[in-house]
Amino acid sequence: MRPTKSSDQEIKSFLAKYSSWKLQNEKLFREFVFKDFKEAFAFMQRVAVLAEEMDHHPEWSNVYNKVNIALTTHDARGITKLDFELAEKVDKAATK
Repeated sequence: MRPTKSSDQEIKSFLAKYSSWKLQNEKLFREFVFKDFKEAFAFMQRVAVLAEEMDHHPEWSNVYNKVNIALTTHDARGITKLDFELAEKVDKAATK
């Protein structure tokens, strides 16, 4: 089943609950800052496993201790429940 684009209200509700995520360029966006590159890379490895399990992959970049993640569902041309679910898992992965 193809995911459906979330409503503006669903996105606002998510952002109210997860205030560290922002809406940027019509995507969920968050920057994570770690102690060093090793911690940032370990986080990326944890997220890669989660994303692969969900078959839903983030747009991301890494420079030294910073990891920027943008989430959108290309098939739906916008943010879907898959993005909310992955964002929640990413937040948990950041605390390990």
